[in-house]
Amino acid sequence: MFAPLLDAWHALSQIHGIGLWLTLGWLAYLFGLGGWIVLQKREPVATLSWLLGLALLPYVGFIIYHYLGPQRIVRHRLRRARTKAPQLPAATADDVIARELSRMGVSTTGLPPTTARDVRMLIDGGAKYTALLEDIAAARDSIDMEYYIFLGDRTGTAVRDALIERARAGVRIRLLVDAVGSGKTPRRFFAPLVEAGGHVAWFHPMRFGRIWRRPWLNLRTHRKIVVIDGHIAYTGGINVTDEEDERLRSDAYRDLHLRLEGRVARSLQLVFAEDWAYATGQPPVLPPVPEEVEPGTWAVQVVSSGPDSHWEAIHRMHVAAIHSATRRVWLTTPYFVPGEAAMQALTSAALGGLDVRLLVPKVSDSRVVTLAARSYFDELLAAGVRVYEYMPRLLHSKTLLVDDHLAIIGSANFDHRSFRLNFEVSLLFHDARLASELERVIELDLAHSPRVREDRPKPLWSCRLPEAIARLVSPVL
Repeated sequence: MFAPLLDAWHALSQIHGIGLWLTLGWLAYLFGLGGWIVLQKREPVATLSWLLGLALLPYVGFIIYHYLGPQRIVRHRLRRARTKAPQLPAATADDVIARELSRMGVSTTGLPPTTARDVRMLIDGGAKYTALLEDIAAARDSIDMEYYIFLGDRTGTAVRDALIERARAGVRIRLLVDAVGSGKTPRRFFAPLVEAGGHVAWFHPMRFGRIWRRPWLNLRTHRKIVVIDGHIAYTGGINVTDEEDERLRSDAYRDLHLRLEGRVARSLQLVFAEDWAYATGQPPVLPPVPEEVEPGTWAVQVVSSGPDSHWEAIHRMHVAAIHSATRRVWLTTPYFVPGEAAMQALTSAALGGLDVRLLVPKVSDSRVVTLAARSYFDELLAAGVRVYEYMPRLLHSKTLLVDDHLAIIGSANFDHRSFRLNFEVSLLFHDARLASELERVIELDLAHSPRVREDRPKPLWSCRLPEAIARLVSPVL
């Protein structure tokens, strides 16, 4: 089996000066590609990790970097009317923190602060899918939908068939799904929707045959957005899959989603429209504005981020919100792989005497990420952060609660991938009502989450060493 390889190696070794040529080639490869990586001016730790990998894996490292290395995307944006940003409700208009976070959101995303007339918190997939199917059935003009995971199982079929019925009734349907997250779903699954008059697009499909262009394998849309008739919207952490419906599976993810009405739907539709235009190559346009939507009493800031912007808007918003805390910081995330700024914000809040709590799943769907997250526990615990691991199911909620008035809910995990590589969307609320409701949800989850103790057993081979190794690759996870 290895005879041809051995023969080839023997023939290669007979070439005069082959060692010198291989060394020169390796140096040219290392300095050429290494210089390109250094000039991107990313975090030193991540840059050094890539350089070390390229040096230890000659040529193979280039292939890995070609497919998984950091990339920037340039794409057209819709004109965003910053000057038409509505004023915050009177209850929060004088709040300095709210104004500062709002200005940061506008500066990093171009999306003005907005409002909602109604906000419903949907816990787990059963509540989300029931409400979504009812709103789809009542749609009259348009349905825009974007998901990371849209599977052709029982849940996905129910949503698809509901869209087909509306398409046949003349409702304009646009469905955008991620080519990796929804990769298990065959294209033919959506054929009946297209035949009914709906439109389906795939985000960053694999580009085989064009090896001179870098693929987008590592850059995904992780967003979950639905906008119906321009004034009803959904966003949060729940995809379209049986894995998130507790009525169908006892091990379904524990998750959180939002149903909103009002002007906030227009901002989410703008985020969708840019993604749709980018994926399809069509001009980025929004459908006509429906009837004038009255402003609501819920102050909302839509925060979008992705590799098309270097500002890392969602990352900045999380860190700034944590720094603004005066009483508590409660964070829920399935993936916890923080950067230096985020880690310092959490530990500083705890060292300052605030009630800082981190809620993560006992075991996530990625063993490496679970180990990497646990590698940060000792430092968090030493600073006074209370860490909990949710036991019953896989916790998939992505929330941040600060004091009694500030909440962030969306699709972004608290990790490098969500903050830098994925296209994400989150909502920032400055509202005591929503903060109080989120507090109750987190308290329910904490009741099923044993607290991580500083004196827990930490065997070298099964705990400390695997966690340390996982942490080494955390900058590129």
